[in-house]
Amino acid sequence: MEKNNNIEQDENRLIEARKANLESLRSLGINPYPSKFHKTHTSLEARGMLEDLELNHPDDNLKTELVIVAGRVMAYRGQGKIIFVDLKDGYGSIQIAFRSDLLTEKLFEILKFIDIGDFIGVEGVVFRTRRGEPTIEAKKIDVLCKSLRPLPDKWSGLQDIEKRYRQRYLDFISNDSSKEVALVKPKIIASIRKFLEEKNFVEVETPILVPVAAGAMAKPFITKHNALDRVLYLRIATELNLKKLIVGGVDKVFELGRIFRNEGIDHLHNPEFTTLESYESYSDYNDVMKMVEDMVAAVSENVNGSQIVNIGDEVIDLTPPWERLNLRDTIKKYSGIDYLTCRSPQELEKEMQSRGIHVEQGSNWGRMLDKVISYSVEPNLRQPCFLIDYPVEMSPLAKKKEGEDNIVERFEAFVCGGELANAFTELNDPIDQRKRFEDQEKLRKESGDDELDRLEEDFLIAIEHGMPPTGGLGLGIDRLAMIISGAKSIRDVLIFPQLKTLQDNNDD
Repeated sequence: MEKNNNIEQDENRLIEARKANLESLRSLGINPYPSKFHKTHTSLEARGMLEDLELNHPDDNLKTELVIVAGRVMAYRGQGKIIFVDLKDGYGSIQIAFRSDLLTEKLFEILKFIDIGDFIGVEGVVFRTRRGEPTIEAKKIDVLCKSLRPLPDKWSGLQDIEKRYRQRYLDFISNDSSKEVALVKPKIIASIRKFLEEKNFVEVETPILVPVAAGAMAKPFITKHNALDRVLYLRIATELNLKKLIVGGVDKVFELGRIFRNEGIDHLHNPEFTTLESYESYSDYNDVMKMVEDMVAAVSENVNGSQIVNIGDEVIDLTPPWERLNLRDTIKKYSGIDYLTCRSPQELEKEMQSRGIHVEQGSNWGRMLDKVISYSVEPNLRQPCFLIDYPVEMSPLAKKKEGEDNIVERFEAFVCGGELANAFTELNDPIDQRKRFEDQEKLRKESGDDELDRLEEDFLIAIEHGMPPTGGLGLGIDRLAMIISGAKSIRDVLIFPQLKTLQDNNDD
């Protein structure tokens, strides 16, 4: 506690010193918070100008034309007649040299009141110092924003992991690699859009607030619409609305959007996350499997320049084709359980307990088998693969496999021991679909399991009008970002992950 108080007192002293510098700037007639600044080059472009000049004119003491750059002061060195500053913008950093003989007395005096963290604009020519560092020889300086709080120490950065995620902007300022990982996701989304649009998929938006939280097995967030005086839910999937569009004649449709599930938080889960859901008429899960492996490989190639990624010490090859593994055979291989010989919850529970797999009270048969897969199978699926052909009890929206009563055409994609995608040949028999929804509703009421799928009457009415054979996909964009960037936690690829409140942390 005493250490924290000392840190807080030190920070308060620094803040007061910066406020004093702020007033000193104002006394010089400087506006420390101007509305706008015109820059001509980024730090990267300024460096490039010098390199191009040197390439074409291999002489000493070369200087470029005037450039105007802007950024945050990250380091401040020297005193007396020459001062060096490291300036960082969104593209990199460049050294600035301020010389008393090139600046007016007033401009040079401004430097006394500049702190690390301030934003400044600089005009000058670019040259290379004796030590070989590209440097702007400043002829003018503008104060663009006075920073009142000190940045994290340059060398130690943000050591507090929780603070890194809570104050993400500080993490980005002090840790370039952290910023690069978090910004992989937008590149992935752009790449996926391009891939699907080239295949003539149409991107749409569906409601986030829905009257029934259906389309997945998850507990929803609940809210209320005051004007309508009705309970609404944050969507747990986009599936049912997208399939309504298939009914309406949009043959290839997708949505990249946020999903909300009232679940726990760990290295693979966040209550809100981004998914891709796509649906293609006249296709089945085999077509979707090929699309997934081709798309993931293309995204990796576009973002990383390779279909090989490194996740920790593992080298993962995303090159198609990925291995197809029969679910029943794979469960038997890694757990010794044959789910077709233990069809009741009691029989499956006995098999699980004999293998040390915990069974949560009130779990239904499908949820228990999912636990077997998570515990025994998933950790062994390191290279990209598809687990195919699931029991009907686990897949209320999937079509039965031809000639099979208990198996549906469903697959899940796995990479490095984690689920990446879930897909199936969509069930388009409205009578069968209604019965499965009713079975899920009955099971949910009997077990009290809020995560079981729900019946949505409007969707059933839609497919009663006829839905063509369709292949559907749900893919976790944050999980894919983890794979492409090599991140070990979903919090690294989410710019603002969900965290405990500060009060919760203090209570701990």
